[in-house]
Amino acid sequence: MTNELYRQLAERLAVAEREHRTVTKLTAEYPELTVEDAYRIQDELIAIKQRQGHHVAALKMGFTSRAKMKQMNVHEPIYGYVLDYMLCEDGVLSLAELIHPKVEAEIAFILGQDLEGPGITGAQALAATEYVLPALEIIDSRYTHFQFALPDVIADNTSASRVFFGTTLRRPEELELDLVGVTLSINGELRDLGAGAEVLCHPANSVAMLANMLARRGCKLSAGQVILTGGITGAHPVADGDLVVARWDGLGSISFTVQG
Repeated sequence: MTNELYRQLAERLAVAEREHRTVTKLTAEYPELTVEDAYRIQDELIAIKQRQGHHVAALKMGFTSRAKMKQMNVHEPIYGYVLDYMLCEDGVLSLAELIHPKVEAEIAFILGQDLEGPGITGAQALAATEYVLPALEIIDSRYTHFQFALPDVIADNTSASRVFFGTTLRRPEELELDLVGVTLSINGELRDLGAGAEVLCHPANSVAMLANMLARRGCKLSAGQVILTGGITGAHPVADGDLVVARWDGLGSISFTVQG
């Protein structure tokens, strides 16, 4: 594939997001699309956003559960970027800006030190972390019926859409992060629950894996960066009028309403 084609496909996805409409998955037209191609398209997509004046607010990991990796036939998670316009601070999710959003509960890390792979371990990632905090990620694939192959979702910036961060910051050594429980409710009905161990046995392993994946591309994680480590719960659709509430052991809660 050529650099020009990478740019064209990235623009296709950028327009789909901007116009709140779906497109056919890229692999339907380009079945030869590789994971490396997909990350090149993702790079172009982020560059489009930056030229529009946006900046990267956080990094995010996807497919961090062993079951999901097995389902997608992959041996490691995928990563993408949260842009500044994706941050929600008023407790409201606007459906008018989205296509078919789903919510999942996560634990986010804020680094206090740089992390540069290869060979970073979960223990090293944990030692480099200054704070952890709760997060609700809204994923919103730009593909029809939320259906895609692995390269498709990477190219689409791992379905990144919106994020709600909680206000409770804790030092990582204050919690057993693999045992932190989470419940996710919609309109008072419990929809899902889980513990930090759902994320690669410990969410710090997700941060370590991200550092090692970035190292293959000559990049590193820097102090101050925020990292979404991946869904502890599954991803659940939301609709107009919904009230979403998630609670984390030791990390407080996050709630938001959905408005059309």
